[in-house]
Formats: sequence, C-alpha cells, structure tokens
Amino acid sequence: IRESATLTRDVLEQHFNDLKGTLKKLLDERLMSLLQEVDAIEQESIKPLDECQKLIEHGVSTANELLREGESAVHGDVGQQNEKLCSFTKKALHIQLDSLPEVPSLVDVPCLSAQLDDCLLTILKNQIFQHGTVASRPPVQLEEFVEKPGGILVRWCKVDDDFLPQDYRLQYRKSTACHFEDVYVGSETEFIVLHIDPNVDYQFRVCARGDGRQEWSPWSVPQIGRTTLVPHEWTTGLEGYSLSSRRNIALRNDSQSCGVLYSKAPTYFCGQTLTRIETVGQPDRRDSLGVCVEQQNGYDSLQRDKAVCVSTNGAVFVNGKEMTNQLPAVTSGSTVTFDMEVVQLGPSSNEGGNFKLRVTISSNNREVVFDWVLDQCCVSLYFGCSFSYPGWKVLVF
Repeated sequence: IRESATLTRDVLEQHFNDLKGTLKKLLDERLMSLLQEVDAIEQESIKPLDECQKLIEHGVSTANELLREGESAVHGDVGQQNEKLCSFTKKALHIQLDSLPEVPSLVDVPCLSAQLDDCLLTILKNQIFQHGTVASRPPVQLEEFVEKPGGILVRWCKVDDDFLPQDYRLQYRKSTACHFEDVYVGSETEFIVLHIDPNVDYQFRVCARGDGRQEWSPWSVPQIGRTTLVPHEWTTGLEGYSLSSRRNIALRNDSQSCGVLYSKAPTYFCGQTLTRIETVGQPDRRDSLGVCVEQQNGYDSLQRDKAVCVSTNGAVFVNGKEMTNQLPAVTSGSTVTFDMEVVQLGPSSNEGGNFKLRVTISSNNREVVFDWVLDQCCVSLYFGCSFSYPGWKVLVF
C-alpha cells in the first residue's frame, strides 16, 4: 500500500507540475498575441491623426510668423513701412488660414479596450476539479505465471464485474531495470513473454481499456515472475540447416546433406507444450517433426525407435510404427503442438515397458492421442526435425 501510494503521489505531482508549466506557457503566448494586436491597431489608427496634427501645427506656425511680420510692418520706420506692408499683403494672399485638413470623425477613431470573459475561470475551475481520479482497486489483476523454456506464460483476469474490457496492455521489466516496456496489447487474457533470461526476476503489470474508451485503467499490482527453464535451441553445425541468431529457428537450406537436426539439450519436459510454427517446402514421406529419448546419428528421420513424430503429410509415427490415426498435412503457418503426461511408472507392463507417456499431438485444429511405452524413465526429452527438401522453417519455443 505504501509503495503504491508513494508512486501515485509522484505521478500526480509530476502530472500537475507539467500541467502548470504548460498552462503558464499557453497564457503567456495568448497575452503576447493580444499585446501584438493592440500595438498593430494603435500604429494603424494613429498614423492619419499624427499627419493631421502636423499639418495643423505647421499652419499655426505660419500664421504666427505672418502675424509678427505684420506687426513689424505697422510699427516700423515710415520709409520701410510701405515695402513691409506690400510683402505682408502678398504673403497673406497666398496663405490659406481659414482651412484645416480633414479630421476623422470621432466615431471613426478607434478606442481600444480589453474584453475579458470571467467565465473562463469558472470553466477552468470546473474542469480542474474534475480532472484526475484516484483508483484504489484496478479492474484487472495478474493471475498466474507458467514457466516456459526461455519464457513465461502470463495470465490475467478481470476482477471488477462492472468493467467491460476492450483491450489489455501487458508490461514487464527486469528487476534491475527502471522502466516498464509494453510486451502485449490485445484482447486476449494471456501471453507468452519470450526471450526471458532463466533464473532472473521480472516484474509484470497489466491494465485494461474499457469498451469504447481511449484511456487506460490503473495498473494492476506488480508481481514478480521467473523461469528456471533454459530456452529451446537447435544444435549448431549440421550442414543441411541454417539457424537464427538465437538458435530457435531452423531453416532447411539447399545443401544435399541430410540427417536429423536435434535440440541442443533435452529441454522438453512433460507438462510443457512444445510448439513449432512452419513455413513449407516440398513435402516428403520421410520428413519428421517430433521428440525422442536420445540423439541417434545415422538416421535421416525420427521415424525410428524411442521417438514419436509427425510427418509433413500428417502421418503419425510411434517408435517407428505408423499409427492409424492421421493429422492434416502441414501447410504454411501450421502450428504443431506436442503435449505429454506420465500415466504409468512402475513394474513392467504387458507391452514390455515400465514407463508410459500419454502423448497428444495437435495440428490444424485436429489432434491424436496415444500412449507411448518406453523401457526407461525419461524426465526430459530431445526434440528434432528432418526434411528432405529446402524451404522448411521451424520455430521452437
């Protein structure tokens, strides 16, 4: 509670500080815009009045000079009097002292004022007091973590019955990292997070978006998940296959070399789901995709003893024997899934083995179920594939 409360305080303070900074910037920009508008109106309106004032002042100045010249002519010597009066009379005839420049009508002269609507404060006040909420119970919570090889299957559920989710958003981070990052956004309630380092703690959190809404709900309580299972990897060095940088994707290349490509280690455990996504090349009856007890060199297919596999044409083989039940042929984008569980462990059975696995193979919405009898206890298994022609690509996780 204290940790989430502290985080919530930090988020609120940061958000409102950002809002205050943004609001001040917007108000300053609006003030500057209005002041510039006042300056423009003032300069445009005062120009003809200034020109009119200059003409009037010039006319008054000229009249004062003429008046002084007339007084000087009247009070001067008799000899100069006639000459000065003649000059005065000529100037008086050419100066129009009874006319003024056109002055704008009073109604045409602008009178600036600021029109400020006080209702803005009321609107802002109402919006501010309605802005933001504090939720004590997020509508979705993390429910389960399931270990996967090099990954974690994360499941979550809705805990608020009144909440109608449209999308979910899952984030995670390493325990040593500072920031969460998005790993899934969609309508599903589970997701396999891959490329997880084994034996390292990761924090997860989830939120949801209500039906028809744009904003996300509060985050769930962060929870820690980890996997102890190393990621599935193909063995390097087989000439007929090219591997990705993480060695979880194998591509059958153009090499004429053939053989079975095995996993680097027996990383498949009963109770897991081993999934492979295919892109296809030319099929062949000897193609195989499956699991086995041990690596055996010298074979060009998993259609042999101590192995179960499915061919690209859908045929299923157990210990080298073809089963009567058959799956659809593998096509581009097919997902082939192997599920196994221990059903017998003890004294030898009538079939000669003392260890039995129930195997379920699914492909293209079809599945076959059978018992695989072995003469030894197998805690973990290898997986493998073989293809006769290039173009096949296999992803394991």
